[in-house]
Amino acid sequence: MRRIWIGGLAALLLSVSSLAWAAEIKIGFVNVARVLQQAPQAEAAKKRLEKEFAPRDKRLVAMQKELKKLEEKMSRDAAVMSDAERRKLEREILAKQRELKRAQEEFREDFNLRRNEELGKLQRQVFEAIKSLAKEEGYDLLLTDGVVYASDRVDVTDKVQKRLAKMK
Repeated sequence: MRRIWIGGLAALLLSVSSLAWAAEIKIGFVNVARVLQQAPQAEAAKKRLEKEFAPRDKRLVAMQKELKKLEEKMSRDAAVMSDAERRKLEREILAKQRELKRAQEEFREDFNLRRNEELGKLQRQVFEAIKSLAKEEGYDLLLTDGVVYASDRVDVTDKVQKRLAKMK
């Protein structure tokens, strides 16, 4: 009987000390998706990409217009063209279609590559801001993705966003 009482007392003491220890842990949550979307660095990266790729986009639009003019000429004048003229125009249209398709694919690949570079840079900045916030404010654990629920009391997303705004 005495062993059961001592064992129960030990278990009670362990659970009380565990609760006291758990109460001292500082836990927070960061909505990384929201931070990435609203960070001033994200808008700056978007503008850099637009500026970098605008000339190529204009060239693609010009190529599309030129191809459309040739196709319209073919449909409008095919009946009055000689066979040689029609074949020449068909070859020119085919060459322009291929050139446009290749240019569009290159544009897409280059844009995606640069976008991923910018996103990687932004993600590194976000996680640096999260780590520095955790250290400065004494968090034992900051959670991000995969959290089903986080109360406003532990959500430090706004603090991370403010820290990123200062990092501009």
